[in-house]
Amino acid sequence: MESTLDTELLAGMLKNKRGTQGLRAIAEEIGSVSFATLSRIEQGRIPDVDTFIRICKWLEVSTETFILSSSTKAVSSKDRIVAHLRAEKELSKEHVNMILNMIDLAYNSK
Repeated sequence: MESTLDTELLAGMLKNKRGTQGLRAIAEEIGSVSFATLSRIEQGRIPDVDTFIRICKWLEVSTETFILSSSTKAVSSKDRIVAHLRAEKELSKEHVNMILNMIDLAYNSK
């Protein structure tokens, strides 16, 4: 089984959630990750496993969101949308939950 990490999605979600905050501030917020490591990840490099897990926890998404495997089912569009919304910083959790409810309704009605 061959698996790869969707570094483009990881970098995009990291950039999106941190917004205008500096990498040093985010590194401190995540803990045990250097700002240089975060910079490399935003440039598309693959993090080590511990760093990857810490970032996923900070993003509030499952690690599976970023795993692309040739032998397992790919992450659905709905799951990717949900992951992006959960990483959203500009919207309140209440607004994100409202949007998630609408997405559930849309996907369940098809």
